Amino acid sequence: MRERYATIDYHTAGEPFRIVPELGIPIEGTDVASKRVFAMASPTVDRVRQLLCFEPRGHADMYGGFIVEPNDDGAHLGVLFWHKDGFSTACGHGTIALGVWAIESGLVAAETSGTTDVIIDVPSGRVTARVHTDPDGTVTGADFINVPGYVLTRQVHVSTSRGTVLADLTFAGAIYAQVDASTIGLSIEPEDVSEIIAFGREVKWLLNDSPHAQHPSDARLSGVYGTILFSDHSADGVVRQRNATVFADGELDRSPCGSGTCARVATLTEQGALPVGSELVHDSIVDSRFLARVVAEGVEAGRRATTTQVSGMAHKTGEHVFEVDPRDEMTPGFVLR
Repeated sequence: MRERYATIDYHTAGEPFRIVPELGIPIEGTDVASKRVFAMASPTVDRVRQLLCFEPRGHADMYGGFIVEPNDDGAHLGVLFWHKDGFSTACGHGTIALGVWAIESGLVAAETSGTTDVIIDVPSGRVTARVHTDPDGTVTGADFINVPGYVLTRQVHVSTSRGTVLADLTFAGAIYAQVDASTIGLSIEPEDVSEIIAFGREVKWLLNDSPHAQHPSDARLSGVYGTILFSDHSADGVVRQRNATVFADGELDRSPCGSGTCARVATLTEQGALPVGSELVHDSIVDSRFLARVVAEGVEAGRRATTTQVSGMAHKTGEHVFEVDPRDEMTPGFVLR
């Protein structure tokens, strides 16, 4: 018997998201966060992640999610996000893709007002994909409304192969280290991709187990998920930045990174560089764009916290039924990075 796994694939601003509506394998846990812990420890579940992410069915920069039951009836669905190295705690571009998929598939009925909130439980909390449709029901855009984000530590000195750099660490569903690319002589352009990935990996592992990357209340959210290299292009009162986010162990986000954008908004707000009510124009290394703004403020873990809305769009790229031939010696697959 051949194994078969059905997926629906989207991309958000260039970044892939492979949706698995029915895994067919029980994932235990009282909530999505505990289901993630179970999946991480389950060879059976993790093998499917590898099958769908690794080559020859995927690639080193593949991303996706298993649909699971939400924490309670207050959400439409839950999701376990995954990449080549395991299961992540947050994913903004994936949330946008899930919202668009939920409306386009009919899982959630579109409101006649033209705006529909798709509520999703993720390992870091409850988030919203606010999906916009025109009068005939066609999706025209989607907003990702994240859990509150806040700065953990500012201006950490990090000794790297490119000299000592300053990094801000911010939680926004996951923890991101942020470094100004100009301070290490890199530009956020495709020709610098190899050096960007190498430096992003280096900073992540230098800070990952440090006190600076500890979540204040949930150890499951600790550790540096990604390194954001950014350059500032603000002018004429418009706050605009370009970024490359290197997450997991060397994956480069093609989009401006949804949760990473929220981290940048929290950091810039804390610095006073992004007044509340102003918009961050956030561009990626492939020139795709998210627009982001603070929609609420509060206090989390004794810190100033911002709830950010990130606006973008996802597009369906295909539907697949992946098969596993029991004679295939390449199962579950491989990655070259």
